[in-house]
Amino acid sequence: MDQKLITFAVPCYNSAAYMRHCVDTLLTAGEDAEIILVDDGSTKDETPAICDEYAAKYPTIVRAIHQENGGHGEGVNQGIRNATGIYYKVVDSDDWLDTEALEKVLNRLRLLLHRGTAPDLMFCNYVYEHVEDGTSHTVRYTNVFPQNRLFSWMHVGHFRPDQNILMHSVIYRTEVLRRCGMVLPKHTFYVDNIFVYQPLPYVKSMYYMDLDLYRYFIGRADQSVNESVMVKRVDQQLRVTRYMIDCQDLDALPPEQHRLRSYMSQYLSTMMAISDIFLILDGSPEAKVKKADLWAYLRAHVSPRVYRRVKLSLGGATNLKIPGGDKVTIFGYRLARKIVKFN
Repeated sequence: MDQKLITFAVPCYNSAAYMRHCVDTLLTAGEDAEIILVDDGSTKDETPAICDEYAAKYPTIVRAIHQENGGHGEGVNQGIRNATGIYYKVVDSDDWLDTEALEKVLNRLRLLLHRGTAPDLMFCNYVYEHVEDGTSHTVRYTNVFPQNRLFSWMHVGHFRPDQNILMHSVIYRTEVLRRCGMVLPKHTFYVDNIFVYQPLPYVKSMYYMDLDLYRYFIGRADQSVNESVMVKRVDQQLRVTRYMIDCQDLDALPPEQHRLRSYMSQYLSTMMAISDIFLILDGSPEAKVKKADLWAYLRAHVSPRVYRRVKLSLGGATNLKIPGGDKVTIFGYRLARKIVKFN
């Protein structure tokens, strides 16, 4: 049997209310796709039965895997372990893919494979679909990446703070994910940042299509990125940030990868900023200690050069050592949230 072009991993946890829409958009890829539905120990609804229903109806496309609850990261890990596709993409069960864009992406990947020029990483745009007011916001990279051709990190431009590479925008070669040795922590939210960040030094060739592929459904009160939920789960954000500090030595990147080093430093700075913001919103004495401890951890685990890069980017703007600095930070966060509506 020919190898599948792409594996879609869909971690599912009590997702019965919305997962069908997600899976149905992936099924439009046909036999080029493998869809791995990872039931993460669902007990409150019909998620396990729906996974099995799709696997029975589409036996050459869909596989259902049932596991004890391990969190979103373990769902992604399970997908990587079992993937047979050349490429690998995670699609959360409450999100979906634009089917016309998906057809174009798969046609291009198929062509590039035929030519022997298939990239390690494919980028596309993603769209915030805001449930609370029916609006949307697209994150695109037309000012950052060359379009419709292979490129390396030497050809990458400057990322604005609102253009971070997220799980939604990437399609990795499966072998890249396995080669980097990434195993996402169990029972931890926000590990999608690790999924994007850790493999980047293993990527040699990239390709960008200016297509709005991923639709990111946002605005439910119970979502992990909801502000009140993030304040309650700030310790998990801190765990992910520390993991990212430790998982790559940015000083070990070769000189020709200076733009990658710059981007990864910026990504770390963004993670520090997010941690700072939600610790400030917590407002407890314990949160203030955690904030100081996180910056001390960064200083102790990276070189002075990387530390300066992080401080001079977004992270430094949320760790202001001036009277009223926390109020300035929260004002900036509220303003950005109002414009982009990212949580």
